[in-house]
Amino acid sequence: MNRNWLMVFVAAVFEVMWVMGLKHADTPNEWTGTGIAIAISMWLLIKSSQQLPIGTVYAVFTGLGTAGTVIMEMAVFGEPFRIAKVLLILLLLGGVMGLKAVTVEKQPEQAKGGEA
Repeated sequence: MNRNWLMVFVAAVFEVMWVMGLKHADTPNEWTGTGIAIAISMWLLIKSSQQLPIGTVYAVFTGLGTAGTVIMEMAVFGEPFRIAKVLLILLLLGGVMGLKAVTVEKQPEQAKGGEA
């Protein structure tokens, strides 16, 4: 995994954190943490999309964030486990991995001859 895709993955982890914070935050510290998670998530998304196609980046970001949020809600906050949800998450993740697999990254621009 290269650095740009790693940033997308980490951005999705922070997305899960802030989405859960929007639902479960009650104290000023929890709201501050939610705001920080939003800022980090968006910054990483913007940085990664400078080198990767934005459509694919956003689809991967939201897919991973959705899957992570549903899994965390079931694992941590008592959302009922349903096999249909798990199968649909697997289908979603399969699509996300497929998009990543067929995406071509931008190549860094070559320095033009004679310029410093």
